[in-house]
Amino acid sequence: MPSRNVIFVGTARTPMDLVDRLASFGTATVHEAMGRSGYLGPRLRPIWAGARVAGNAVTVSVAPGDNLMAHAAVEQTTAGDILVVSPTSPCTDGYFGDVFATSLTQRGVRALVTDTGIRDVAELKELGFPAWSSAVSAQGTVKATPGSVNTPIVIGSVMIRPGDVIVADDDGVACVPRAQAQHVIDQCEIRLRKEVDIKRAFASGALGLDLYGLRELIDELGVEYSQAPPIPG
Repeated sequence: MPSRNVIFVGTARTPMDLVDRLASFGTATVHEAMGRSGYLGPRLRPIWAGARVAGNAVTVSVAPGDNLMAHAAVEQTTAGDILVVSPTSPCTDGYFGDVFATSLTQRGVRALVTDTGIRDVAELKELGFPAWSSAVSAQGTVKATPGSVNTPIVIGSVMIRPGDVIVADDDGVACVPRAQAQHVIDQCEIRLRKEVDIKRAFASGALGLDLYGLRELIDELGVEYSQAPPIPG
């Protein structure tokens, strides 16, 4: 990450046809298709249920308790983006609310992902603006401290670069590196085809022990089957 405060303009983005295809799979499938990587962790939760989106990341590094750079980032957004915000040290203050969401919506931004607090939850739900945050807090912020826009940031041990694809739904948030978007789509499609066959087998009465070859594994691990003892009395 750069040591200076900077706003990078004109950053490359993932083509929207790939972004929208990734949205259709959802967070869990994308995470599994990437070899169980890219998941930003369980702390980020949707502020209202039912949204499923994907978009190009516009990344923001902000100071604790200060949303100045988030406002600066709005100018760098375009339709199909997701604003992704990480504080330089932990902070649960409410960085965003319905007024901020109105500005983002006007520019076609699809959602907000922030490792901070958020507020005006009822109003955001009424607006239909999806957001994922690590906290909900009425505590507001100031606008006084420099930071950076469109530089790499880290949330939940995952590096997020501008133009990476953010996938978010009720299961949480995942990040797909821009260069891997098509490969991840291919892996998601393979995974879904397998799941169709597995669901069909389960529906006909098959057991996971047999479908996944787990009986042999249980035996190798030394797990024994034994008749249950009689119940006393």
